[in-house]
Amino acid sequence: MQTRMVAAVAVLMPAIAFAQPGTVRLACGPANRMFATLSQGSIASDTANGFDLGTVPAFTGKACTSDQPFFISANLPEGTYRVTVTLGGPQASVTTVRAESRRLMLEKIPIPAGGAETRMFDVNIRYPEIADGVPGHVVKRKPREFDNLDWDHRLTLEFNGERPSLRSVTIEPVTEPVVYLAGDSTVVDQDTEPWAAWGQMLPRFFMPGVVIANHAESGETIKSFVGEQRFAKIFSVIRPGDYLFLQFNHNDQKPGAVSLEDYNRLLREYVAKARAAGATPVLVTAMNRRTFDDAGKITNSLGGYPDAVRAAAAETRTALIDLNAMSKTLFEAMGPEVSRKAFMHYAANTFPNQTAAIDDDTHFNSYGAYELARCVVHGIRAAKLPLVKFLAADVPDFDPAKPDPQATFSLPMTPIRIKTDVTKVPQT
Repeated sequence: MQTRMVAAVAVLMPAIAFAQPGTVRLACGPANRMFATLSQGSIASDTANGFDLGTVPAFTGKACTSDQPFFISANLPEGTYRVTVTLGGPQASVTTVRAESRRLMLEKIPIPAGGAETRMFDVNIRYPEIADGVPGHVVKRKPREFDNLDWDHRLTLEFNGERPSLRSVTIEPVTEPVVYLAGDSTVVDQDTEPWAAWGQMLPRFFMPGVVIANHAESGETIKSFVGEQRFAKIFSVIRPGDYLFLQFNHNDQKPGAVSLEDYNRLLREYVAKARAAGATPVLVTAMNRRTFDDAGKITNSLGGYPDAVRAAAAETRTALIDLNAMSKTLFEAMGPEVSRKAFMHYAANTFPNQTAAIDDDTHFNSYGAYELARCVVHGIRAAKLPLVKFLAADVPDFDPAKPDPQATFSLPMTPIRIKTDVTKVPQT
């Protein structure tokens, strides 16, 4: 869990008050009539915007810089926002920006000493409350979700990397198509390193103009997504022109969970509901587990559920992203040994408080999640979805048979804030 802390600073300046709703403009350094000025005393609270999670960077000229990650939070209404950041500082820097629970927005932006570069990305903020006129109607969150940055009433931005540096940030409400993700722990915004899933990597591959709203949660089946009011939440905010991506299987197939009959029925029901709302449904087959046979080929450990998704897509004429097939190609291209480095395989004592090894062939680290997100983007292209026009131009199409080399992949790690073994974070 990520617990908010109050930073201890030598001199406390007034925190920056926020206007709700509206635009938030924050800048480092001397006062600017167009921006609220961030200082070491600008600490986020329920009534103020500023630095969060116990982090305060240094101030040099008109830049906030640090040799450690730092966080900025703004109190905002539920909705979609265009975030404009001007990065750079007096020293050379390479800055990665994440939002909320480790959603990857900007990847390793290099800025020379004294330089500045402005980038934009779009973020969706969600509340647990369901605005459908039913008093007290909320998403039935699991205990681990109550301190999750995805569900609070703030937008939190993480600035990380090699001397991360920021000059200013502007946050403005926008109206645009939303891509809602419904799924399980292989899709969710994993909030604790080294866990990761493809849904939280997906925003990195899109330009402003469309936004990813990842409602997936660990341990979910398509049936529990109904019972916990997660579909109710999505359908309280989904609008014509939006998208609904559905990927369930890993938990549905477990004994006594969801029969194939119920799975088929619910897939078709929510495809129909999306269309009735004017949204475009997209069915995604679940990726394979890391189950190799003696010949180095991936075996099917997911039963008849991937085929059920394929059949539902064909029958209902719904766009299909066959991540199951692509992941088989991807993992076989990696091979049994390299693929271990895409999953949660870590020796004991790799992380603080981790006393035992973890060997998990279902869940992914950042490398595995990133490669699967690239497969999903390839699937969007193959399906010729209108979303193609919003794909980032700096990333070419992806061939699952030619994965990015694991040895050259890196993303800066979000600080681990839980005080227990990270490998014990519940996923089911």
